[in-house]
Amino acid sequence: MKEIIPIEEGDFYWSENGFRVFTAQYHYKRGYCCESGCRHCPFGYDPKTNTQ
Repeated sequence: MKEIIPIEEGDFYWSENGFRVFTAQYHYKRGYCCESGCRHCPFGYDPKTNTQ
């Protein structure tokens, strides 16, 4: 089972459409790329080429 990362101030914001958008801060805390094409991925994942 994957580790549960507690959500803290600055880890996400709400988009104008009501979606939770995780920030690079949260992704760094999580420590790995989920390869979902996240908007603020600090790991450089490109969903078009499926590479980091």
